[in-house]
Amino acid sequence: MNGAAKGAIVGGVFLAMVGGAGWGVYTLVWEDGGGATGLAATAKETGPPSTKETERTAKDFLAAWASGDYRAAADLTNNAQEAQTAVADFAAKAYVSKAVITPGTPTGTTVPFKVEAEVTYEGTTKPLAYDSRLTVVRGVSTGKALVDWQPSVLHPQLQKGERLRVAAPANAPVKTVDHGGAELTAEKYPSLGPVLAELTRAYGTKAGGRPGAALFIEPAGAGTPQRTLLTLTEGEPATLTTYLDARVQAAAEKAVSRYPESSVVAVQPSTGHVLAVANNRKDGFNAAMQGARAPGSTMKIVTAAMLLDRGKAAADKPAECVKEAAWGGRTFHNLNDFELPGASFATSFAKSCNTAFIKQIDDVKDDAALAKEAKEVFGIGLDWKTGVKSVDGKVPVTSGAEAAAEYIGQGNITMNPLNVASLTATARTGQFHQPLLVAPELDGRSVAAAARGMKPSVRQQLVSMMRLTASSGTAAGTMSSVGGDKGAKTGSAEVDGVSPDSWFTGFSDDVAAAAMVEAGGHGADAAGPIVAAVLSAAP
Repeated sequence: MNGAAKGAIVGGVFLAMVGGAGWGVYTLVWEDGGGATGLAATAKETGPPSTKETERTAKDFLAAWASGDYRAAADLTNNAQEAQTAVADFAAKAYVSKAVITPGTPTGTTVPFKVEAEVTYEGTTKPLAYDSRLTVVRGVSTGKALVDWQPSVLHPQLQKGERLRVAAPANAPVKTVDHGGAELTAEKYPSLGPVLAELTRAYGTKAGGRPGAALFIEPAGAGTPQRTLLTLTEGEPATLTTYLDARVQAAAEKAVSRYPESSVVAVQPSTGHVLAVANNRKDGFNAAMQGARAPGSTMKIVTAAMLLDRGKAAADKPAECVKEAAWGGRTFHNLNDFELPGASFATSFAKSCNTAFIKQIDDVKDDAALAKEAKEVFGIGLDWKTGVKSVDGKVPVTSGAEAAAEYIGQGNITMNPLNVASLTATARTGQFHQPLLVAPELDGRSVAAAARGMKPSVRQQLVSMMRLTASSGTAAGTMSSVGGDKGAKTGSAEVDGVSPDSWFTGFSDDVAAAAMVEAGGHGADAAGPIVAAVLSAAP
């Protein structure tokens, strides 16, 4: 062509080929009904395609693709059906409005090429450029030189079964913020990532905003995320406001990072609003909200409330704390078999005396008493709808030795830090407020309500006992760094004969928190420092 440009009208579309030796640039402005015809066919041959065949087949394929003659392009491949659909979709569903294809120098039967295109969608045009390559092979049945069709010919990132598409996503991007407007991201708060993702899935469409548009790779299988190649228009993010507190969340994440297999939750007693959720686990499980393990002596908050409620104990009345106590054929011990001669119920609670609680069972004479108190006053088992998936505590009705074990948080009772933080919050205010991550008005979900509030005298005594625990009981050392009006309860729960789980819960003013460290030992050893750090960071 001696360096001159030669033009041809093919099916009503102008196709220009620029360059020498049959190689050049193929330029097209897509028009309906356009197509190249009459492309040369290779004579039947055997063996690998020659250089001449490779060049001719690649040239004809790229020309047909550029001109919009999808059938001609497809017929020059060894998988005409898939190729025709893909090449047609390049204009129809990837919205490529203009394309310039520049072939490179062949290497054997492989021909590289560059695509410089424009994508136009709903009045917006953006440039798209990338490099790809094709390989020419011998057709098995025809002997013709054909393009070995792979999705990557159309775009190098395409894999089998994937397609190029342009569309506005179903949902607008979502910006999640805490109750004060501070943005919460998985990058800044890693352990909060799964919770943020679940909140976005549940409430992203209800939070407003406007979706943008993008060229993306549509995955072959369900459940695989789309991969964006080109953003055409930016969306307007929706803002999803949570009850979380960024400062408390940051402290929670830092605190659990010191203890493997640990989880913590902080709530606001006056409202039930969840202020922080953090986990440090190898399995990534949200044990803070979905775990189900025996809570140990933190359950004595409920047991003490039940005994006070029924008039079987009083904070200032004696509660016999002996080395061991038997019930239902099983003998229960205190840690290191300690005893507290002449101790009051408040002191036995503060020092976490198991036997002082076990010895009350005979006086209660109701195997369902603990389960009733847990549900009617503390809201345990009322099908909480926090805003994300969470697991309610379980306090089944039992008898004999199992009932005795439940009095001290063992046996068949299961809880997680969310549940135990709520126990402390209820004790603090005397009224159960179902924990919430986001406002129920977002989706109109129902919020659980306890059947009755705690009697004022019960709340006063229970809070005073928790304060005593924090000042001179098993939580004194841990809570010494925490300010404000404070109280606490320690716990440890034996699990399958291994080192016990460490539990700790406490409050400071209008914040309550609970933590659990699997196989962490005694409550003050591992879970305690986590709770203290979270309470100290609270406003």
